[in-house]
Amino acid sequence: MTQEQRPVGTGAGPTPRVEHQPIIMHVDMDAFYASVELARRPDLRGRPMWVGGAERGVVLSASYEARARGVRSGMPSSRARRLCPEGIPVPPDHDTYAAVSEGVFAIFATITRQVEALSIDEAFLDITGTGPRLGSPLEVGARIRAQVADEQRITCSVGIGPSKFLAKLASTHCKPDGLHEVLPHQVTAFLHPLPVERIWGVGEVTAGKLHTLGLTTIGQLAHTPRPTLQRALGAHLGGWLHDLAWGRDTRQVTGAPSERSIGAQETFSRDTDDPEVVRTELLRMAARTTSRMRQAGVLGRGVTLSIRFSDFTTITRTTNLPTPTDVTDEIYAGALRCWQKLHLQRGRIRRVGVRVENLVDREDAYQQFTLDSPERGMREVELAADAVIARFGPDAIRRGSLT
Repeated sequence: MTQEQRPVGTGAGPTPRVEHQPIIMHVDMDAFYASVELARRPDLRGRPMWVGGAERGVVLSASYEARARGVRSGMPSSRARRLCPEGIPVPPDHDTYAAVSEGVFAIFATITRQVEALSIDEAFLDITGTGPRLGSPLEVGARIRAQVADEQRITCSVGIGPSKFLAKLASTHCKPDGLHEVLPHQVTAFLHPLPVERIWGVGEVTAGKLHTLGLTTIGQLAHTPRPTLQRALGAHLGGWLHDLAWGRDTRQVTGAPSERSIGAQETFSRDTDDPEVVRTELLRMAARTTSRMRQAGVLGRGVTLSIRFSDFTTITRTTNLPTPTDVTDEIYAGALRCWQKLHLQRGRIRRVGVRVENLVDREDAYQQFTLDSPERGMREVELAADAVIARFGPDAIRRGSLT
């Protein structure tokens, strides 16, 4: 189910935002481990399955078909088997999950530097001020969802709001595979009908205390005097819940990575041993990576090639370029050197990836030019192509070798 939900409200169009008002995005991968397995095991689609042991251990993630039978993350595998005898357990592959997560967070890095990872499959992004470069918040959210689906073949739910609390509620509201924005003037209309259990951090014990007070919705909680809540729940918790019930949350997005990298990877529809197919895909991944680098305003010297074979073993090779760059041909040349040094004998390849590391802000980078370097070159061509794509869409212009 795919849903792109417009903001809640009765007005004819979006209400303009207050200048400098925070715009926070929460991105949550849908049934992450299960979705990654389904991407590489399409034969399991539509069938109840979970990632975890068959009889021992716990369920790490379950497909939505298994969830419909009561299977949940953290549940003992033996109980999952009793609830869903026809369910298919799949052993976890944490290396693959980490690689997919890295690819997803590389997409986040092209949007904003303010990315706060909550887990391997969930993050907050502060997209305040990205409008002139990337468009409206809904357009940014749609772009992230499209890139995650295209590159990692999994879905994510994206919530947008004026605070972390509201952004997370918005992403939960539109799961799975949805996009939802709560505008500032819509906060109480969105928030107050929800049950108190939807407040981040309200567990079974706190919910029980609120129910004892006759409070079952966030709206009822909001209209309870603050001192009453503080007497019943404690000064800190009572005051905190009262603030959240009115949508007040001043927590900022923190945790920008100290060492950034940007990359792209692609899984072939069929395993291939054709070197020409691999080289073409490396060029495509280099072009996708450098496009993001130019959007992020960074250059890089370290080029890493990633190859995953049909048996799921993965190897990486890295080379350093003489000067930081964001030019596709230069990044591709580095990846191609790594590929040629492998001397593979027709090994069947499942996935290839290109990643650029050792990133620096373009304004701070020193580039060594030769005396015969032209005043304008491929970078200017690619900047012009970026402008065309930004205006007319990703299919407006592309390299002839990639058509």
